[in-house]
Amino acid sequence: MAKSILITGGARSGKSVFAERITLTLGDPAIYIATAEALDAEMADRIARHRARRGTQWQTIAEPIDLARALKDSDGGPPRLVDCVTLWVSNLMHAQHDPIAATEEICALLPSLTSPVILVTNEVGSGIVPDNALARAFRDAAGLCNQHLGRACDEVWLVVSGQPLKVKPQ
Repeated sequence: MAKSILITGGARSGKSVFAERITLTLGDPAIYIATAEALDAEMADRIARHRARRGTQWQTIAEPIDLARALKDSDGGPPRLVDCVTLWVSNLMHAQHDPIAATEEICALLPSLTSPVILVTNEVGSGIVPDNALARAFRDAAGLCNQHLGRACDEVWLVVSGQPLKVKPQ
């Protein structure tokens, strides 16, 4: 069984940079499984900046929906970084898929993988209660998916203001 690590934190907390560092300590080169899609100019620019920051030691696999397949297909090689679970949950909801069932599939898959997996996700429950049903449904789904992954992963880290704090195991 390969090591599985969940890294969470708020937006712009430094979790992706921390996750990239951890991933490269487990193997270099590494695989970056991107769940974001360049649906507008701002997101295309954000994706380009992330790719430039990572450099040439990363192979990128774009997979907005079928994360289980991407993990299976890339297993047996370098460590994989999934960035990010939160966008993946949003993509699943938009495509009318059940994010909880998809997350449970990932959790069941993790123990059978031979290459390390690092998952990045946003901590979405620390803010105000959203004022509309769709935003509340997303917050609830993302929070439940994070809980499932937190239980399934070997380690969980919280990143606050660029500072990582290991919360599992203690």
